[in-house]
Amino acid sequence: MVVPCYNEQEVLPETIKRLTLVLNDLIRKDLICKQSRILFVDDGSRDATWQLIEDHNKTNNFVTGLKLSKNAGHQNALLAGLMKAKMISDCVISIDADLQDDLNVIKEFISQYKDGYDIVYGVRKSRTTDTFFKRFSAQGFYKLLNTMGVNVIYNHADYRLMSKRVLDHLSEFKETNLFLRGLIPLVGFKSTEVYYDRNERFAGESKYPLKKMLAFAFDGITSFSVTPIRLISGIGLLMFASSLLIGIYVIMNKLLGYTVTGWSSLMISIWFIGGIHLVALGLIGEYVGKIYKEVKGRPKYIIETDLQHTQQNQTVKQLIHS
Repeated sequence: MVVPCYNEQEVLPETIKRLTLVLNDLIRKDLICKQSRILFVDDGSRDATWQLIEDHNKTNNFVTGLKLSKNAGHQNALLAGLMKAKMISDCVISIDADLQDDLNVIKEFISQYKDGYDIVYGVRKSRTTDTFFKRFSAQGFYKLLNTMGVNVIYNHADYRLMSKRVLDHLSEFKETNLFLRGLIPLVGFKSTEVYYDRNERFAGESKYPLKKMLAFAFDGITSFSVTPIRLISGIGLLMFASSLLIGIYVIMNKLLGYTVTGWSSLMISIWFIGGIHLVALGLIGEYVGKIYKEVKGRPKYIIETDLQHTQQNQTVKQLIHS
């Protein structure tokens, strides 16, 4: 299990406790092996998150961790955990640390995997617990993505199971601008959905305020669709056609001797056209900016500490000394 964490000291002890109970239950029912692990990825937290991971690693055999050198963002932290976990796992379940996702469906995830599904998506049954704005904006986001040709699972976030071969192929996607909800359906393979009710956050504050949500949504759209640029092109053609009609109207008025003056109408036209130009340039600039980031090929994350690797080195040293 891969759990990205960012300033989660309030909820982390309870998360570790509940996930440990889940793994013990699955092992007791012979659904998973005893070597299964919970990999916590500390995404440059400023609180005691990493200290808690280290402390539980010493007392809980299930707990291991990765510490990133700085805050790389949720998607990059999740990817770091997935790429580490795929080396030692037959399948991996990703889940957030806030305990909003229903842990009871993990058993069904495993069951679907054993039935031959490579990807099992956790999908919310409803959004009755959300505020009106959150529900309206989230549903509008999914519909907008689908309208623009981006294949995403409706009401699915990052709660999912993936087989090793899915993760192996996911590692072949090299883009810097990560939007895993759009990338994973591109991998293909047999997939299914498991529905669940989402809980309230157990403790702490949401790490996705409105500003981050909007940035995430914009990344999702611009990383997978050129529809916005085509839309701007369509608006440009429409305005060009409109300008021809206005030009004909002005010429007719001139020939008929009517004076066509009007400061207000002129200013409105200038501001309107200028605004459209700025929007178009900004949108094109966003795509150029993404190209700029991609061609540099910088690493998406840097691992500072790997508890599992550290433990393996200590074991080797002890064997050598013995």
